[in-house]
Amino acid sequence: MAAVDDVLAELESLGSEQTRKTYRRHGVGDNQFGVSYSALGKLKKRIKTDHELALGLWDSGNHDARVLASMIADPEKSDPTLLGAWARDVDNYTLSDAVSGYAASTPLAKDTAERWIESDHEFVAAMGWGILATIATKDKKLPDSYFRQLLSRIERDIASGQNRERYSMNTALIAIGVRNDALESEALAVAARIGTVVVDHGDTSCKTPDAAAYIAKTKEHRARKR
Repeated sequence: MAAVDDVLAELESLGSEQTRKTYRRHGVGDNQFGVSYSALGKLKKRIKTDHELALGLWDSGNHDARVLASMIADPEKSDPTLLGAWARDVDNYTLSDAVSGYAASTPLAKDTAERWIESDHEFVAAMGWGILATIATKDKKLPDSYFRQLLSRIERDIASGQNRERYSMNTALIAIGVRNDALESEALAVAARIGTVVVDHGDTSCKTPDAAAYIAKTKEHRARKR
């Protein structure tokens, strides 16, 4: 296992002021090195899975180290205590996306998502919906009825949801809509009734995808690949 201090030193050497500026615009605080996702991906490929290292990196409190931790943590060694602790530490949506991706890869994904979407904490709720979006695209065993009740929940609550929660609910709506033809028609109907989903992306060029347009685009892409 690589030593935590060695990996932190390597992360620091890979950081740049330009990337730090970019991350700040996305809500990341000052405890960061500014390591690009390309560089983090290369580290992940080299380290592979190292759960103990992941725990140490997370405990450092450094943003880049925590993103890397979410990439190399062992999904099979996760538990509700770990996921809950990591969720409570999340303070920006870049990190919330990383933690949601890890949580979605664990055997606890569905239960975790169902618990997190009930949270009053913006990023925790957003992570819950992010996990459900992944489940919609990857878990082929769940019945359509499971996703229909999620569509109803999205339609009912998205307007009153917090900023990043709305974004993740919209992502889940899209994911459900591309799951199969039956759910596509229902998701499109929900999207039409919801209308434009407004999300404040701050001082960035990010945009919130139009659910209906994105569903149609995905369907066309899949048709071309056949």
